[in-house]
Amino acid sequence: MAKGKLSTPEWVTEGFDSKVDWEKAHGVSETKAKGKTFKIRECPKCGSDDVGLVISGSDNEKGGGREWECHKCKWHGEEINEKELTEEEFMKYLDDKGEEVA
Repeated sequence: MAKGKLSTPEWVTEGFDSKVDWEKAHGVSETKAKGKTFKIRECPKCGSDDVGLVISGSDNEKGGGREWECHKCKWHGEEINEKELTEEEFMKYLDDKGEEVA
């Protein structure tokens, strides 16, 4: 049975004193490393999370499939607001919205 070679961790080869220092320098946050995250997309005009990707004709159009629309205020565009929440923040978000959580 062949054994694979061990490699030196990046944080050591890049000269950091600890893995935590390396993660801070590379923008790895503790919340991302610890658990599941949830992404929420919101309309930049009205703040509603009732948005969807425009897919009609996306195969035929140049750059299709990158446009978003808000179902509430009818905004259309490519720049959508994205938030990344931890599980706890996401549960609070759903409670604030009045969604039922099972």
